[in-house]
Amino acid sequence: MSGMRDERNFFALLSRLKYIERWALMRSSAPENLAEHSLEVAMIAHALCVLGNVRHGRTLNAERAALVGMYHDASEIITGDMPTPVKYFNAHIRSAYAEVEAAAEERLLDALPNDLRPVYEGVFDHDADDYLHKLVKAADKISALIKCVDEAHAGNAEFETAARSTRESLDAMAAELPEVAEFMEEFLPAYGRTLDELL
Repeated sequence: MSGMRDERNFFALLSRLKYIERWALMRSSAPENLAEHSLEVAMIAHALCVLGNVRHGRTLNAERAALVGMYHDASEIITGDMPTPVKYFNAHIRSAYAEVEAAAEERLLDALPNDLRPVYEGVFDHDADDYLHKLVKAADKISALIKCVDEAHAGNAEFETAARSTRESLDAMAAELPEVAEFMEEFLPAYGRTLDELL
């Protein structure tokens, strides 16, 4: 990879999300790429904020949540998808990978003209304590659970352990984020149904 900076490469780099395959350590019945996942996370993050605003009197920026969701894994264009069991194996690996992710995001931002960069720096800002970012993280987990549901409906037992651990994580999140509990209770059961059943 060339070290030269070109301020016109940002969006061409983003277009490569479709080449990054997820679930590399798993046997999938249907492949999933990062572009598909990012769109799903964006839609769910938006929905979680809408639930928060409508039902809980919050003033969350749902459109910003969708935007953060779209870009949440953009660094993986450079790093590839690090499987969760590897990424979270221990604190040292997680810390090292966080540094790699930050460097990859910086490289992406370097592919923007200087006058546009501040706008996108805001999109890549990860304030883990911010309620909106917590909902985006939850949307990411919900998307992973949906993949597990899809694989189970395809008769693939490979994702059973991932489904259990992801649901446990979401149950813990739902204790703090009522929007997550509501989405899972109201909307998750429809996933895996056929188009005829949905319509």
